[in-house]
Amino acid sequence: MDYREFRSTLIKIDEILVKSGLEHKLVSEALDQYLVENELNPTKFYNGKQAGFHYKKFKHALRCNIAHHLTGESYRLFSIRLADSELFQWFTGINAFGCRKAISKSSLERYEKLFDEKMLSDEIHKWLADLTDSNKAVSAGLYESIDCKTVFTDTTCVKAHIHFPVDWVLLRDGVRSILSSIKSIRSQGLKHRMMEPSLLLKRINKLSMPMTLVRRKKDGKKQRKSILRAMKKLTNCITKHGKRYRYLLNTHWQETDWSYPQALQVIHRIDSILKQLPVAIKQAHERIIGGRLVSTEDKILSLYDQDAHVIVRGKIESEIEFGQGLLLTEQADGLIIDWHLFKDQPPSDSKLLKPALERIKHYFGQIDHSCSDRGFNNKSNDTFLETNNIYNASCPRNPKQLQEKLKDPIFLSLQTRRSQTEARIGIFKNVFLGKPLRSRITTYKRLAISWCVLTHNLVIVRPNFQLPTSFIAILNPNSISVSLVRPRHITVLPGGESEFLAR
Repeated sequence: MDYREFRSTLIKIDEILVKSGLEHKLVSEALDQYLVENELNPTKFYNGKQAGFHYKKFKHALRCNIAHHLTGESYRLFSIRLADSELFQWFTGINAFGCRKAISKSSLERYEKLFDEKMLSDEIHKWLADLTDSNKAVSAGLYESIDCKTVFTDTTCVKAHIHFPVDWVLLRDGVRSILSSIKSIRSQGLKHRMMEPSLLLKRINKLSMPMTLVRRKKDGKKQRKSILRAMKKLTNCITKHGKRYRYLLNTHWQETDWSYPQALQVIHRIDSILKQLPVAIKQAHERIIGGRLVSTEDKILSLYDQDAHVIVRGKIESEIEFGQGLLLTEQADGLIIDWHLFKDQPPSDSKLLKPALERIKHYFGQIDHSCSDRGFNNKSNDTFLETNNIYNASCPRNPKQLQEKLKDPIFLSLQTRRSQTEARIGIFKNVFLGKPLRSRITTYKRLAISWCVLTHNLVIVRPNFQLPTSFIAILNPNSISVSLVRPRHITVLPGGESEFLAR
């Protein structure tokens, strides 16, 4: 039953992509950006043979991204699953590339970054805006148009993919990264006199293990200071080795099997760690040896995720979270119609409502009801909602005002519905976004979130179509070999381009 439900979900998404024209719009926009980035002549490109190949490539990339985020698996695991599953091979259209059966994890990562985040976000908004029109919704294969006049807004934290930010752990991570780069350089034949990197790695691990155990001992503070001094000494020694090997690779990279971009990647990796290690050492010294607090602005939480912040939201399961703030807005059916990931420390919720409603109004028109929790409530927002003729269903901070508003049946019903927004955020984060989100750069995080929003909305939206009888006959779950063949028909896509679909 689980397989049949998942299979029907993929078939439904395939129908929506084709009938609504979303697939053609996204692929066309990606092709136009490809021409601009590579400075190609559009006339020669579209008249030549490359246009058809690149159209299939971008279409294949689009479907791979949707299927990847639908499963929530890593690039490596999804690459294996794609090679083994006829269902995913049908959905992604691998057969369009001849005998090619699967793609690597690196190709999957490149596929995700083929599409610009702003373009993808804008096209998702336009697609949802089209579905608010009844005629366009029916032509796209929906039961009825969607309603975006009642919106529910809330914030959450996208947790960073990092260790718990203990100060001495930063030293261990930095040492491991430098030694890993040194191993790669030595494997190319470039060597400088030093102890075997594996022995140095063993030494830092031996210091890390007692660091976690001495806290419970009677003289734990004194022992932690002693261990940290040894870690600092070892870290400074390995830092000097990293600088030497960095210089060695920069001057003699021609003697290796690497290209210059490959060597430059290793150099940038070493530079990133060498730049942050002195600050991490000082931070650990101040807190463990000096016993002094370090301000949040000057604190390093991760050597790899530069945009991770300390977010205090007072949740039961986690009083303090480490990551970035995410604003989500859904409509009554659960479709996410607005989202924004903050690169810097997120502002208070009360400052986020007005920009969010303005973005929604730009794409979907007039808003009738706005519902949120008490964090979004203040006098400025109340005035804004009243000026724009939007029903204010935000939960008041004042208990007396709350008692008065609870007498209003509209407010009561909207606040009752708002409880589902918490569940929607949990589904979005745990099922689609992944636990945790593996990207560490804000630009790529925003791109991954946009892909997850698209996949989530494709699953939530309800199409009005019946599964063809040939599908039911061929997609027999009891058969050993499942052959996915759609009845031969021609689907006219927006823009006048016809695509013959026979899979």
